[in-house]
Amino acid sequence: MTIQENIERLRARVDEVAVRADRNPDEITIVAVAKTISTARIEEAIACGIRIIGENRVQEMRQKYTIIGDKIDWHMVGHLQTNKVKDAVRVFQMIQSLDSLRLAQEIEKRATKQIDCLIEVNTSKEASKFGLAPNEVFDLYDNIRKLKKVDVLGLMTIGPGWAIDDPEASRPCFRMLRDLRDELSQECDRPFPVLSMGMTSDFEVAIEEGSNMIRIGTAIFGPRR
Repeated sequence: MTIQENIERLRARVDEVAVRADRNPDEITIVAVAKTISTARIEEAIACGIRIIGENRVQEMRQKYTIIGDKIDWHMVGHLQTNKVKDAVRVFQMIQSLDSLRLAQEIEKRATKQIDCLIEVNTSKEASKFGLAPNEVFDLYDNIRKLKKVDVLGLMTIGPGWAIDDPEASRPCFRMLRDLRDELSQECDRPFPVLSMGMTSDFEVAIEEGSNMIRIGTAIFGPRR
């Protein structure tokens, strides 16, 4: 299938699950994750209406940005090292993988404008994954809420590795993130509107559990080589 056909099929699936969950499909934002994907194929996705590109590595983003530029928004969806922050804040409109006070302080130091961020939470408790333990989120936010250039808009998580073959396995993780966001919002008396959860294998479950931002690679670009 072509990228256009993949995107049309993806949007149809998003619409279907949103309606089934009694939600507005227009509330669901698609982030096209372009790890290892060529600029030509990214340009094709943009021509089909994709407006946000997610990248896992700063170096890879820099190479693509020189060609694609600001015609779309860029989101950092992979682990961000502090020594890459200077380049990251020049391009990314959102950093979805904020996972430490040190990283937040480096963003504050390097950014020349306010940067939208999501706190990454390791809801599956897998040692191989980055992100905070759920019980660490409140303390982190309390420590960074005074920073002027770090604007936390919500939370992000990745479903468990075994969910690739069993999407339902992600449901407890997604439900945990939604509940955590609600608790954080209540405690801080402010909204955290973004819940970024769900990838190609489990985005339908994520939408059912409240996700309004899904990070899709394979379902748009096909299997990575």
